[in-house]
Amino acid sequence: MSRVSALRRISFVVFSGATAILASNAIIGAETVIGERPAIGHHYDQQAIENGHYGLADLIHGGQALFDARFNVLDGQGRPGTTGGGAPREPDQPAFIRTSAPESNSCSGCHIQPSSGGAGDFVANVFVLAQTLDPVTESVNGAFSDERNTLGMFGAGAIEMLAREMSADLIAIREAARVTAAEENHAVTAPLETKGVSFGKVTVLPDGRIDPSEIEGVDWDLIVKPFHQKGAVVSLREFTNNAMNHHHGMQSVERFGEGIDPDQDGVVNELTTGDITAVTLFQAALPAPQPAKPRNAVVTKAINSGETVFSDIGCGRCHLPELILNNREFSEPNPFNPPGNLRPENTTSTFEFDLVQTSKSPFVRPIGHGQVAIRAFTDLKRHDLNDAELQHFANEQLPQGKLNGFADPADFTLSPEPRPTRAFLSRKLWDVGNSDPYGHRGDLTTLTEAIWFHGGEARIERDAFFALPKNRQDEVIEFLKSLVVAD
Repeated sequence: MSRVSALRRISFVVFSGATAILASNAIIGAETVIGERPAIGHHYDQQAIENGHYGLADLIHGGQALFDARFNVLDGQGRPGTTGGGAPREPDQPAFIRTSAPESNSCSGCHIQPSSGGAGDFVANVFVLAQTLDPVTESVNGAFSDERNTLGMFGAGAIEMLAREMSADLIAIREAARVTAAEENHAVTAPLETKGVSFGKVTVLPDGRIDPSEIEGVDWDLIVKPFHQKGAVVSLREFTNNAMNHHHGMQSVERFGEGIDPDQDGVVNELTTGDITAVTLFQAALPAPQPAKPRNAVVTKAINSGETVFSDIGCGRCHLPELILNNREFSEPNPFNPPGNLRPENTTSTFEFDLVQTSKSPFVRPIGHGQVAIRAFTDLKRHDLNDAELQHFANEQLPQGKLNGFADPADFTLSPEPRPTRAFLSRKLWDVGNSDPYGHRGDLTTLTEAIWFHGGEARIERDAFFALPKNRQDEVIEFLKSLVVAD
């Protein structure tokens, strides 16, 4: 009998509902258990959450416990019978493999700088798309995967809500054009603008089909996807469901079904729908970054001057200093969630909380009438920073998904195209002071290096920075270093 099989002979039940599995004092159900036991200390029932059995503090605490848990085989860690994309396979997936994954024991194993939920060092890089390979690969060659650095999740609740509102605006523009095109029997072109960000134009034909050729920086479905550096994931929930299977081999009930063992590891119901809600709410409620408060007057003066120069040379064109959120309440689940993720129509009630209260930062600032100014320094749009001279950000070979996103390809006048390998979401700079390294691969160690490789759409601003006197460049860097996650 194998070691894993022997461990799994331990009496182990995954409880639905709010039944506690208290690993800390070795009690499972009503029985005291000595020796090996699962890392998960408590499974959450989604209906109990919707019925108000748990408050926000309970769910944040439980969500962090799941985020920090170092999963083991008794929890269901590993996925011998599925790929990281969820497809079935012959049950021969290695327990751990650095490239194709599972490659991590816990979420906080990578999201840890400066604390749980944060960014990751170069050693925490992931190999995106390698997880779907069958058989698995140990190669880090760019022909097999796109190597990416781990980004921080602080302030993520506000970012998700901004993306939801932007998506709703863009879709409303498209649908209004669709109505006009049908009524007036001619093609209608409408500018795609939301929150001061232009996503190009959309043209709708009288038959309802969409000409997507002038849509810029967002998928053709016009759903702004703020997670993954490529802008490929809609919500924290989708991000969590994906990551649990990909990185840990932990399958959620809502993605894989209840009472079945899709990965053939001998454990069912590894993560309940309520567990995913708890982990999602923990990330959504993480405090937002904030400005550092230096005690040195010289540094303070440099920061203030650097912010002005940052604006004067045009960096705020893509790294917008502020976006306005119309509703300060975060609600879970996200109405734009794709299939395989909980949606509002699958629940009796959504779970809501006040982002201003949880963000604990002047970067999430109420401005009246329920609106909030989010100072994240991003436009949540994809940009190509490469040109004939500067190609550092053009190293990826594999496209991550299709441009049409959730939409039916028949709705478009053009065939779906892959997301561009050269373009990435504008990085949120509100945590840039202590979320190094930089670049989508995490291979740039200083902010000046990162700015140096800004070509393409940012070439004018890049050249303006390096045309500054050295002391002005230093002031801009000092300003950027002041944007931090509190340690």
